[in-house]
Amino acid sequence: MTIKWNQAGRHLFMIIFSLVMIYPVIWWIGASLKSNAELSSPGLFPSKPQWSNFVNGWHSVPGHSFTDFYLNTFGLEIVLLAVTLLSSTLVAFGFGRLDFPLKNFWFSLLMLTLMLPGQVLIIPQYAMFHQLGWVNTYLPFIVPHLVASGAGGTFFVFLLIQFVRGIPRELDESAKMDGCSWFGIYWRIVMPLTKPAIVTVMIFCFLWNWDDFLGHLLYINSVDKYTVGLALRMINDSSSGQEWGQLLAMSLVSIVPATLVFMFLQKYFVEGIATTGIKG
Repeated sequence: MTIKWNQAGRHLFMIIFSLVMIYPVIWWIGASLKSNAELSSPGLFPSKPQWSNFVNGWHSVPGHSFTDFYLNTFGLEIVLLAVTLLSSTLVAFGFGRLDFPLKNFWFSLLMLTLMLPGQVLIIPQYAMFHQLGWVNTYLPFIVPHLVASGAGGTFFVFLLIQFVRGIPRELDESAKMDGCSWFGIYWRIVMPLTKPAIVTVMIFCFLWNWDDFLGHLLYINSVDKYTVGLALRMINDSSSGQEWGQLLAMSLVSIVPATLVFMFLQKYFVEGIATTGIKG
């Protein structure tokens, strides 16, 4: 009986703690349904929900709707996911399976870039991309990911290397005896067996690039190329008479894709992290 009461007390504590942690989100949902006059009211939810905040907020940017910004963001995300998976898995396969001159030296350099703060790279990267004429394009995001050096690229490579090293090398020998090339081993053996780690990389890549407000702010200038984050800033700066309900409604909608991605892929995310740690 004592054990049952201890378990009940523990669960009650966790429920109360969870409610405290989720309170800001509940307030956020309620505030997105309020008018400006009601935002200062103590209640969580308005007396009369303003569902029009979502409709009006969606079309609050003159000449554009959030449909355009979501299409821009998802288009960029799809390209980044594709090039990140291609480059990260190839580099990880090379370090985890192949022998080449100065392998340990290059791997050490790779780890050093992981320790380099991103803030020190902002100015030289911007100067380089400006000289190349890539400002106001998506190339400053795509090209670094193409060589496994974009946002989180080094971490993705390191994560995949630990997983690749845990795959038995006997599989490589068997594939070679059957006439399989190194690329065939990479594509037909290593890639399928690293599925949990690959899904983990996809989740991190999607979330980090979805939230990359500073990078988008630096390199994207045209409204027709704006992502969702920049569109939210544009709502905030559009007029002096700010409709806070619309801004909160659109910011609430903006986290839905990232939340859904994590919810539906959480199982693979946990499996990838846990399995990579065991194999490392």
